[in-house]
Parts: sequence; C-alpha cells; structure tokens
Amino acid sequence: MWPSRSVRCNLTSHSHGRKCGGHVIPHVDVRISGPSQIVEARHAALRLGLERELDDSTRGRIAVIVTELGTNLVRHATGGRLLIGCHAHDHGCELEVISIDSGPGIPGHNRCIQHAQAVGAKPATGLSNVQRLSTDFSMFSVVGRGTVLLSRAWVPKPSSPAAASPRTHFEHSGICLASSGESMSSDAWDIRIEKDSATIVVADGVGHGLQGADASATVLEAVGEEHGSPGAALGRAHPYMKFPRDAAVAVAEIDARSRTVVFAGAGNITGRIISSTVDNPLISQPGTLGAQAHELRDITHAWPERSIVVLHSDGLQSQWSLSDVMGLLQCDPAVIAGWLIRDYTRGGDDVSVVVLKRG
Repeated sequence: MWPSRSVRCNLTSHSHGRKCGGHVIPHVDVRISGPSQIVEARHAALRLGLERELDDSTRGRIAVIVTELGTNLVRHATGGRLLIGCHAHDHGCELEVISIDSGPGIPGHNRCIQHAQAVGAKPATGLSNVQRLSTDFSMFSVVGRGTVLLSRAWVPKPSSPAAASPRTHFEHSGICLASSGESMSSDAWDIRIEKDSATIVVADGVGHGLQGADASATVLEAVGEEHGSPGAALGRAHPYMKFPRDAAVAVAEIDARSRTVVFAGAGNITGRIISSTVDNPLISQPGTLGAQAHELRDITHAWPERSIVVLHSDGLQSQWSLSDVMGLLQCDPAVIAGWLIRDYTRGGDDVSVVVLKRG
C-alpha cells in the first residue's frame, strides 16, 4: 500500500511524531492561565529540543516562540493552551507550536492571516517576533470565538545543514493528544506521500494508556506492511492482529491526478471531504481490526478542487461543522486541526485529527 518514496508520521525513523519504544508520544498540551504555565510550556519545548539533540541556538529559538505565544495568551486571551510537538523527516525536523484560545478574537476575522503585521503587531515584538522565528506562520481568528495560531520551525540535521523544509503536492498536519492523566495515547496516525498521492492511516487502539498504545502501534505497522487498496490492505492485516491488541482503523488514499479519495475503515475512525460547496462523510464499517471486522470494502469519493480531507478518531465529535468559518480552510492544516480540537473534542478520551489539502 505504501509508496516507495514517502514521508511518514509515527512509528519509524521517518516519523513526523515523537516515539518512545515504538509508541506515539502525543503533542504536549499545556493550559495557559498565568506565568507559571508559560514556564511549564517552555520547559516542555526545551525537553523536546534535547530529545532531538538540537543545538543551544535552536532550543533558544523555540523557547522564545513558546514564551511569546504564552505571554500573548495570558495578556489577551481566555481559555488559552499551547500544543507542542515535533515532526521528524529524513533530513531534519519541524518543531510545531500551536496556540489556541477561546476569545476575544482579533478584528479582521474569518480570514486566514499569514503575516503578523496584518493584525497590527509591532515590528520585532509579539506575533511579528514569532513570525520572524518561524518557517511557517498561519493564524485564524473570529471575534467572539477565539484564535488558533501555528508557528512551525524547520531544523535541518547537522549532517544536512542546507536541507530545506519538505514541500510536496500536499500540505498536511496531524495532532494527537492523550486523555487527561495519560502520558500515552491509544490513538496513532501515519501518512505517506508520493509525488501525486498520499495515504493516511488513523488508528484507535482498544483500551487506554500502554494497552491502547500497543494496539494502535501494532495495527499501523501491520497495515503499513500490506499492499493494494485500503480495503484490501486492511483485510490482509486483520488476521495478524490478536486480541487484546485490536483497534479501530481507517485508511484514506488520496490521488491528486484522478482527484479521488479511496476510503476503507473498521470502527470509530471517521472523516470528511469538505470545502465551501462539498461536505462528504467518510464512514467506517462496524468492528475492529483483530476482533471482528466485516465489509472492509473500498469506497471511492471525488476530491474536488480546494477541498480538504479530514480523518479523526472518536475523541472528536462526529457532528462538527466549519460552515460558518469557511475562511479557515485557507489556513495551514495544523490551524484547521487545532480549531476542530478546540471546539469539538469529547471529554475524557484521546483524540487524533489529521488534515490534508493540496500544496
């Protein structure tokens, strides 16, 4: 199923997400209400930099981004939080900080802002400083609803100092968060990108903590080793899964040339193909891989221009809507995923959201 040249997330040396013993380490999620939480978030970012063996200059850069965004939340927002993660590539990694709040929002709403100057920040201070330190900067805000902002910094490996941030025909991002009190998530996600195609897998292992993480890691590895269409790959992987390592899993294969999405899934992984004119659901069949899964068939959907693909676990409510914030679709996929997580996360469960759009 996987193409020979790929960009992967989770579970391998090409992993976009951090891993520990084969398990996905979720984004760090720090609720920001005062200066002490800013310090907590900065320490989390510095620990991540040490894990990636980043130099002092790079760790300092990320610490400044976290401090600026945390300070902005304390001074100007309610319900603030910072999500901090790392996406690894063959020649480097992308450190990602996503700032989320529930208001008051920034005037000039319902449009994707790519430049901090557009919201009145002074040069070399505040959001402009964050943008200066970022490889990618994207923000969406609605007065009365709040703001989601992405700062992403590309860091090449010392062995490839001139390597540029990966750019393909697809933009994508995935956010995985553990449920409250857990350091591991039962969810996992994986993406592989070829020249004109991309394949997304999202899994939700049965159970919580280590048991669920084991199940999701096992199912992603089993599905990733199979070939053929999504339904065929799931069908062949099913016998290799053994209870209690069973999991809900779905696969979406996106082809930019034929403008199609081929989808198959078992269990509680769902999604959408969505644009200003299209809202097509991606619905899995009942069951779980490794226990009971029937009708693992492919369903082909059109993938219209300017539409995005969203896959998510049941930690996100299925009845979400972006109909009143269509300008959000112009933003980086991480901003879209953050907006969905802020407004539609279920309480007490892990959540994973993967968003893909044309590059």
